[in-house]
Amino acid sequence: MAKAKLSDEVKTYIVQALACFGSPSVVAAAVKKEFGVDVSHDPKKAASGLAPKWKALFGETRKIFLEDTATIAISHRAVRLRGLQRMAKKAEIQGNMELAASLMKQAAEEVGNAYTNRRELTGKDGKDLPVPVSPVTIFQFPDNGRS
Repeated sequence: MAKAKLSDEVKTYIVQALACFGSPSVVAAAVKKEFGVDVSHDPKKAASGLAPKWKALFGETRKIFLEDTATIAISHRAVRLRGLQRMAKKAEIQGNMELAASLMKQAAEEVGNAYTNRRELTGKDGKDLPVPVSPVTIFQFPDNGRS
C-alpha cells in the first residue's frame, strides 16, 4: 500500500513541531488530531532525505524557539507569581497549610531572585564596593655578588 502524500501545510507543521523539541509520538498525535492524518514513521529515517527547504525551516524554527522565551508565559516572573498565588490560596482554603506555606516560601524566593544566577555586588547603600588594596612588594634584584 502506498503512503499518502503529505501536504506542505502538514509537512510545515511537523518540521516546526520537531524543531521545537516535540517528541515524534507527540507530534504524530498532534498531526492526527489537527489534520486527521496518520504519520507513524521513523522521523530520523524521514529526515535523512529531507529537502533543503525543510532543513532550512527546521534550523530557523529551532533558532527562533531557543532565542524567544518572551512567548513562553511561565518564563515571566509575574506569571509564575500569579500561579503561585492561586495555588497558595487554594491550598489554604483546602486546609493544606504545609503546602500553602511552601508555596509562599517559593514566591518569596522568586521575588528575592533565588531562582536566578544574577547577583548584585554592592557596598553599603548601593555604593560601589571598595577595591581591595594589597601591600606592594618591592621587587629585589639579585645582587649577583655586587655589593
